[in-house]
Amino acid sequence: MRILIAEDDPSSRELLRRFLESKGHEVLLAANGLEALERFGSEGADLVLLDVMMPKLDGWAVLREVRKGSSVPVIMVTVKDATEDKVRGLELGADDYVTKPFDLRELEARISAVMRRVAPGPVIEVGELLIDDERKEVRLRGEPVELSPKEYELLRLLASRPGKVFSHREILEKIWAGSEFASSEDVKKYIYLLRNKIEEDPEEPRLILTVRGFGYKLAVEERP
Repeated sequence: MRILIAEDDPSSRELLRRFLESKGHEVLLAANGLEALERFGSEGADLVLLDVMMPKLDGWAVLREVRKGSSVPVIMVTVKDATEDKVRGLELGADDYVTKPFDLRELEARISAVMRRVAPGPVIEVGELLIDDERKEVRLRGEPVELSPKEYELLRLLASRPGKVFSHREILEKIWAGSEFASSEDVKKYIYLLRNKIEEDPEEPRLILTVRGFGYKLAVEERP
């Protein structure tokens, strides 16, 4: 994975970097909150280790900004041990909370646990929709649905967290990662194409819903 470490203490930052790189991860480093947001915005990450007490922007502010456009897993790493701080982090959208000092093996276990929770399995079932990720097959009410690779990736992303609103920016980062020319118009185009393949009435969608001003979500309804 690509892991962003936002930590102002140089020795702690270097220790985490060496440990995570020894486990095969790519590591990005940030020494303050502003740098963390800049690196996340320009390079992305699969997971963020986020210290609370940092200069320029603290971890709470960074987490709020990240959550405006991304559901990337975030583990708060801090010396604070008060229950209210842990609750605050989780309410702001953190996926876990590790208190210093910690054992590196514990951190590794927490990273693995968080990634297992957010990563969908090989078969995703949401209502009457089934996505077999190993076979790259989609079925709706038992009938096969033929999708292009990009249509499939977009549907799989939406189905990975049913009910979650994915912003245009987040969809672009996930589906068109590295493309300099993709835009919100591409997202709209592929939402339109998907709706024409899986909605009974694409003009009145009931599966892929638009949340105006925010993005799109999958809301598969159970039928009687």
